[in-house]
Amino acid sequence: MITIRNYKKAESLEEAWRLNQQKSNRIIGGMLWLKMGKGTVQTAIDLSGLSLDQIEETEGAFRIGCMVSLRQLELHAGLNAYTGGAMKEALRHIVGVQFRNLATAGGSIFGRFGFSDVLTMFLAMDSYVELYKGGIVPMREFAGGGFDRDVLVRILVRKLPASFHYSSVRNTRTDFPVLTCAAARFDTETGPDHRFAIGARPGRAIVIEDGDGILSGGSTAYESREEQARAFGEYAAAHVPAGSNMRGSAGYRKHLVKVLTQRAVLQMGGAAGC
Repeated sequence: MITIRNYKKAESLEEAWRLNQQKSNRIIGGMLWLKMGKGTVQTAIDLSGLSLDQIEETEGAFRIGCMVSLRQLELHAGLNAYTGGAMKEALRHIVGVQFRNLATAGGSIFGRFGFSDVLTMFLAMDSYVELYKGGIVPMREFAGGGFDRDVLVRILVRKLPASFHYSSVRNTRTDFPVLTCAAARFDTETGPDHRFAIGARPGRAIVIEDGDGILSGGSTAYESREEQARAFGEYAAAHVPAGSNMRGSAGYRKHLVKVLTQRAVLQMGGAAGC
């Protein structure tokens, strides 16, 4: 159980940052992950008065405030149009609607939870975090970093030409995932560029790219798109570290990496030249 001794609704990001430098203080979002822990919070810092609960869409980007709820992300027409429904698919299995109405995008990203569908999805996109003191940091760099006491202000997504796919495996519908897989195919001047994010390994999500050029080499080495996708699935399984926990063994997760990445390649249109 979490015990909160004092509550402060921040009037500015500077005030929130200053209060958060004290080790015993915590920034709170929806508090749904925080309350699952134990300990004492001297001062809970609330960012809800700073107008950070909006999704701003421009021609070239999305700006997602840290207090935006997961439900807002799930239902946002612009995000779902851009991702071809992948954003909704990434979010719709997270516990339940009531939970997603309260849980925040900022809390989900800042926590860097191993089971996070949210982090997995954003890692596949051309995304960044805006930190109050640290500035704009690539999501991949932020996800791989350690905990600090900066304030995550926004999540930024560049709207590059791309197609996306998201899938996960769960033992029960609203349980934490056994494995998550987000995939992106970016259309560049030199051809398609593929990126995959694998989460719930059970460690935090990581990015895997087509290091061997399996998906960019055309059809010359493969008889079919299915064979090419299968080859990449085997490559991904060999390069994604996996562990065991109560939801699945390392071997089972390795198998899922192969299956889900293979399906993602086919769903996004496969590889060049096939």
